[in-house]
Amino acid sequence: MNQDIFEKAPIPQAVAAMALPTILSMLVTIFYNMADTFFVGQTGDPNQVAAVSLTTPVFLLLMAVGNIFGIGGSSLISRLLGQGEKKRVKNVSSFCFYGGITAGLAMMFLFLLGMKPILSLIGCSSNTEKLARSYLTCIAFGSVFVVLSTAFGNIVRGEGAAKIAMAGMMIGTVVNIVLDPIMILAMDMGVSGAAIATVIGNLCSVLFYLFYFWKGKTILSISWKDFKAKEQVLTGVCFIGLPASINNVLMSTSNIIMNNFLAAYGDNPVAAMGVAMKANMLVILLQIGLGTGIQPLIGYNYGSGNLKRLKKIMRFGMLCNVIFGVCITIVYFIFSEPIIRIFIDNQNVIDFGVDMLRAIMLSGPFVGILFVFNFTFQAMGKALPSLILSLSRQGLVFFPVLILADRLIGLKGVVYSQPIADFVAIFMALGMFLVINKGLNKQNTSAAAN
Repeated sequence: MNQDIFEKAPIPQAVAAMALPTILSMLVTIFYNMADTFFVGQTGDPNQVAAVSLTTPVFLLLMAVGNIFGIGGSSLISRLLGQGEKKRVKNVSSFCFYGGITAGLAMMFLFLLGMKPILSLIGCSSNTEKLARSYLTCIAFGSVFVVLSTAFGNIVRGEGAAKIAMAGMMIGTVVNIVLDPIMILAMDMGVSGAAIATVIGNLCSVLFYLFYFWKGKTILSISWKDFKAKEQVLTGVCFIGLPASINNVLMSTSNIIMNNFLAAYGDNPVAAMGVAMKANMLVILLQIGLGTGIQPLIGYNYGSGNLKRLKKIMRFGMLCNVIFGVCITIVYFIFSEPIIRIFIDNQNVIDFGVDMLRAIMLSGPFVGILFVFNFTFQAMGKALPSLILSLSRQGLVFFPVLILADRLIGLKGVVYSQPIADFVAIFMALGMFLVINKGLNKQNTSAAAN
């Protein structure tokens, strides 16, 4: 663990050291997500593109389970390191490893046994049901690998090993990208090939992290003798992990519900929104990547009581995210049609996709502020504000807006519902932080007086 990065390095240097590897790994992840859609799109079959779009929310559920242990464990580990409790760090990482295996197996059986209602729930039509079934069946058998790779990409970052976390994610993603054209096109496996490539990529990530632990150059542990669920390990992980995973669950749920609304207007709008959302992932994942990268810095400084440094890290992170957002949004507005055309050569889908991409990018310059707030709440162990934000952006705010906009405006209302919900959530996050900041200022004043 490089303690200077947490305590002494200049803010830009510390943020760069922790966030740049995360952002780079997110970039590769974006290309992997886009590659799936791109190579499936090369089949020339809009139904296969729609099937991948429909099943993406279900795949996000696996990532949500991984984030229970990943974000929850990373937050607790960084705070424990700030408090100097290294033994408990081993207990937490071991718990997250075995908990991830158990949860992954549970999700596998859930997907396989509940396939029929799942396909109905996500809005499959007669044209897409068989394709979606083949994709989800392959993903189900790789559930453990998806959960563990998601979890330990965050866990190792919690001890400050951002480059290791980046390497693990990039290895799996590069393998996936290489296998996509081979399995989807050369072997003519279509959506099944995309799913198998995804599973193999996640397996490679897990093997890399296991090798990292086997080498022993870490204060973390996956040894059974260090496994412990008591002494606030289980509660400490789940207290933050569950709100973080709820965010992923709501991302899945909101996508499923939106796809159901879009399906009423035909399969082409579903395919178009799938492509637009894939392109939108560039700005979202870059901003999430920066928030994820600075989370250990915030958690460590909160644990050690260095609140002044904590706030400086927050401000710098928000500035970076706004710059990212503005630049990408401008590019997307100017080149929206060529960007959509990269994924599919169907003019009807392209026409829908251009309007959809421009609409969902309206909040692009500012939504990164929301992610910094949310990761700050998680790093500080503030579960309730994190939970409220997670429930609001893609739940309590999004769903009513979606329903009302669909009834009043129709298809355009469905498309504009997410940016409206984003802006509402940003103001909610600011209000919650102002309340928390009063408490931090009082804490600082009391510490100074003593």
